[in-house]
Amino acid sequence: MNRLVIVESPAKARTIKKFLPDSYRVEASMGHIRDLPASAAEIPEKFKKEKWARLGVNVNDKFEPIYVVAPSKKKIVKELKIALESADELLIATDEDREGESIGWHLLEVLKPAIPVRRMVFHEITKSAIQKALDNTRDLNRSLVEAQETRRILDRLVGYSLSPLLWRKVAPRLSAGRVQSVAVRLTVLRESERILFIPASYWGITAELNIHGSKFQAVMTHLGDLKLAVGSDFDDNTGRLKETLTEGKDCVILGEKRARSLSNSLIEQKWVVTDVDKRSMTRSPYPPFITSTLQQEASRKLRLSARDTMRVAQKLYEQGLITYMRTDSIILSDEALKGCRDAIKKRYGADYLSPSTRVFKNKSRNAQEAHEAIRPAGTTMSTVEELGLTGDDGALYELIWKRTVASQMADAKLNLVTVKIEAGASEDRSVFRANGRTIQFPGFFRAYIEGSDDPDAALDDRELQLPEMSVSDSPEPGSLIAGGHETKPPARYTDASLIKVLEREGIGRPSTYASIIDTIVQRGYTRRKGSQLIPTLTAFATNNLLEQQFPNLIDIGFTAEMEQVLDDIADGKVKAIPYLEKFFNGEQGLEAKIEEGLDKIDAKEVSSIRFEKWKPYTVRVGKFGPYVEQQSSDEINSGERIVASIPEDVAPSDITAELLKGYIEDKLKDDVVLGIHPSAQVPILLKKGPFGYYVQLGDDETEAKPKRISLPKTIRPEDVTHEIGISLLELPRVLGQHPETSNDIEANIGRYGPYVKHGSTFASLTAEDDVLTVGYDRAMELIAKKAQRNKPLRTLGNHPESGEPVDVFDGRYGPYVKHQRLNASLPKDRAPEAITLEEAVDLLAKRAASKGKGRKKKKKKSQGG
Repeated sequence: MNRLVIVESPAKARTIKKFLPDSYRVEASMGHIRDLPASAAEIPEKFKKEKWARLGVNVNDKFEPIYVVAPSKKKIVKELKIALESADELLIATDEDREGESIGWHLLEVLKPAIPVRRMVFHEITKSAIQKALDNTRDLNRSLVEAQETRRILDRLVGYSLSPLLWRKVAPRLSAGRVQSVAVRLTVLRESERILFIPASYWGITAELNIHGSKFQAVMTHLGDLKLAVGSDFDDNTGRLKETLTEGKDCVILGEKRARSLSNSLIEQKWVVTDVDKRSMTRSPYPPFITSTLQQEASRKLRLSARDTMRVAQKLYEQGLITYMRTDSIILSDEALKGCRDAIKKRYGADYLSPSTRVFKNKSRNAQEAHEAIRPAGTTMSTVEELGLTGDDGALYELIWKRTVASQMADAKLNLVTVKIEAGASEDRSVFRANGRTIQFPGFFRAYIEGSDDPDAALDDRELQLPEMSVSDSPEPGSLIAGGHETKPPARYTDASLIKVLEREGIGRPSTYASIIDTIVQRGYTRRKGSQLIPTLTAFATNNLLEQQFPNLIDIGFTAEMEQVLDDIADGKVKAIPYLEKFFNGEQGLEAKIEEGLDKIDAKEVSSIRFEKWKPYTVRVGKFGPYVEQQSSDEINSGERIVASIPEDVAPSDITAELLKGYIEDKLKDDVVLGIHPSAQVPILLKKGPFGYYVQLGDDETEAKPKRISLPKTIRPEDVTHEIGISLLELPRVLGQHPETSNDIEANIGRYGPYVKHGSTFASLTAEDDVLTVGYDRAMELIAKKAQRNKPLRTLGNHPESGEPVDVFDGRYGPYVKHQRLNASLPKDRAPEAITLEEAVDLLAKRAASKGKGRKKKKKKSQGG
């Protein structure tokens, strides 16, 4: 009997094929083979005149979705139908979560198989797991499909209904999403806290003491009977003590003068130990990883974004190295528990094994999407060295291995000691505290310490030994250091901290965290700076509109309830259609709120961002980006509106009234006349635009389209002379002719800065090169290097579908593979010389599947120009 097995990706297909007999044929669907229409062109002709057609969902008839096979998937569908013709049985082997169930349902709806169909599910790709899945097949779970389809419809209704409103009231090309808008709101609220934050200053004293020949440090905690105020005692919004604290009664704020005075006087006083508190503490290991905790730890330890973490985890899963990576279950199978305990005995010894098997209880309200936590696949718990993994693959696998193994190790036992020491008398009596910590038994610390890359080094860091002391001992003061401190604003969200909040509040599900963050970055609502997620001013304006008109949609509780409804639909407890009807068509439904918003929302007001510390300026988001607005105060232009663009990379909490004033003043500065051009006989002007300074030939009023040349970063505006202006306007410079083609070699300044070119080969100048003086030989050197980069490093072979070559290139942003006009970047851990044709075809297929999902950013223009 011939059997056809359909999975999502070629990599997964290759791994599964190894464990199946020859009578099984494995094909990849490349994810979903159909979806809601992505554009008006994809809407079937018979629906185009319907009012609801742009939504892709018939909101007037049981929310029936329009599903279409995308042009890029038609060839795949054709190939699957051909493969189906020679099969006697079809097995759907897509991932075991709702998304996988939905992909399987779409396959059946499109392929319409006339042969028996079975659903096989597994959470790891090993021989035993695949065989078990074959022996325990089931029917497609229609409740899971309905939950996923309801999620898809909800997302489409919210996105396609709200986005046009944002275009009309805030700025073009914006988008909103059911869950992404809540994530944006969280980042905006945190940034607002940073804007409102007022720092508080306080001082402290650190003493270096010596007893029995050993040195140790102690920190001042009290002056007399009053504790010293520390950062947590101050209100972030006032910079003063919190309302629950009274200075002189509950605490004392140590100032610089008093701190320095005390440090000078106490050095001469006798120091006495007044209390020694010794205690022991036991630490138990964390449970194995679920999706959210893996993303958080990979962000902290490996500096991987949530998206990159899931990309690497997907690869490891498809290679059969880890279990399924989208899960909120912390349970380990009996086989995994045995494998863990065997690995612990072998690697660390029996003493490091927990006395009995640790069983962790799921905390998630719906931990059903997969059977197990994320762990190494199989039962042998192979190490990263044994598997030969390197790069991000190796680092993430090792993280998973350590966390899994540590979960079955013995508790760590610590000894803690706190020593109180007093010095001085009367009003100078000061209390200091020294803390010590030693590890009596490391237990699971030997394998895994959260937030640390090297457990052995972290063990040393966690030990802070104090010399043995008793009450009445008198340590000798070595030095006292008075130091000033200032409270810090709340930290911005990172991938890790935002995922932690989303998970805690029940927003989204394991499979969605990475895409939520990826979406708010790609759509310009946040930008990355290191690990920080910084909301843009556009995010503030968008949040203003949503808070005013759609408070429910961005309410954390409401969104979490919506997720629970989807869970209930998956469990068969709730029907989707009545819920969608109330959500969209109800009296206070989405459609009614949209119509109300079109009339009610004041576009100018909702796009305005105001904070007390920015007065007298108002920040707004307009058609061409963010800008600052001020009403003119001079007598001649009284009441005139003055605006100036704000650079898009400025963080909102970094904006001050002084900075806004600078943008306005720069805008009001007169253009600098450098002189008269000798041949054109018109002025040469130095001007400033939204993208920096530039030189212009003639003015805007007398010249229809005056020539403009950007000022290179190597030339400061104040250094631009008449001669430099002439030289810039004479660009491009011809440096000579290429010896092989006789075509000109030119130097010029373009959109991305200074460059030299020959034909269609452009080579950027370096910071050391000057576009006005770069010579022929240097230009030829740069062009030769660029031309070499335009040649493939390797040709991997011909693509199995087109028969055309697949090449590896070294690009501006790193190595990539190319087939026809399609490019796909190589993963960080894959060297160009190591990539295979199969891997390249897989990368190109994934790139083709995702192509077109992003949006082009519109060029920013100056406001009010």
